[in-house]
Amino acid sequence: MKKTEYRKIKSLPSWDRPREKLLKLGPNTLSESELLAIILETGTRNTSALELANEILTRFKSINHLFKVSIEELCTVQGVGVAKAVKIKAALELADKCLTRKLLATSKIEGPEDVYHLLKFRLQNENRECFVVVLVNTKNHLLKVETISVGSLDATIVHPREVFRLAVQMSSSGVILVHNHPSGDPEPSKNDIELTDKLLDAGKLLGIRVLDHVIVGHRGFFSFSNEQLL
Repeated sequence: MKKTEYRKIKSLPSWDRPREKLLKLGPNTLSESELLAIILETGTRNTSALELANEILTRFKSINHLFKVSIEELCTVQGVGVAKAVKIKAALELADKCLTRKLLATSKIEGPEDVYHLLKFRLQNENRECFVVVLVNTKNHLLKVETISVGSLDATIVHPREVFRLAVQMSSSGVILVHNHPSGDPEPSKNDIELTDKLLDAGKLLGIRVLDHVIVGHRGFFSFSNEQLL
């Protein structure tokens, strides 16, 4: 099986073989399907790793959509077993963690657009509501990004003590509340507004500023601060 796959990749010109191309030209020269092929390592008896990578990206529309695809869903692609699915999910999670860590080390939050760009890849494709807190210091430099609650399709349960416990531990002077709407529509619900008011009151008691509440949708975001709702 591996021998057949190797022959398929070997039949490509050397400059078109993903692994050799990466070694000679660097990873930034590879397409998404070529990078995914390297992660997969092998294809099937009748399909190369590169063809399998293209099939995965075609089935799930884009690399970003793979963030919300489960291991079980990946395994519905012919040629993708549990081992390959786990590799894909691990690579995506590692990329997300690396990006977040890099942003934490260098970023300053200037407004809700920065929050959106920080978390859109993590939240846009989630099929459940996730509530995230972004902690900043007095100069609005990032201290930590933490998911504190994962709920259902249209709701999540958030307790003020969980939001502010982390803020107190990190000596954060301000928090930014963030959650997604799996429906794709970032407009706040009545529950969102009531929760924001409750967290604002809790923050005032603790002397910790609630700087914004950003709701992430499929194609944009809603900011309570921008709409002067704080």
